Amino acid sequence: MAGEGVEKARQLLPDLIILDLSMPVMNGLQAAREIHRLMPEIPMVMFTTFDNPLLEREAKEAGIGAVRSKSERVDTLFTSIHGLLNQT
Repeated sequence: MAGEGVEKARQLLPDLIILDLSMPVMNGLQAAREIHRLMPEIPMVMFTTFDNPLLEREAKEAGIGAVRSKSERVDTLFTSIHGLLNQT
């Protein structure tokens, strides 16, 4: 069964999706894989407390365009969002 985030993405078709690694039912990487399979054109950002190169690599492989740590300045999140929304 798909998680609520995947179901909402299917219903709403957002311009961008922000995921956390820790989520109920399926984690953020699992949700990203499913969302990317269903809607590869929707950019995704992982905004999480976890910050390591392995997570970033797995996130990129799952279709996530940027990984930002919650310990970073919030403007880094906004910069990543802006960049993903303005990709051609």
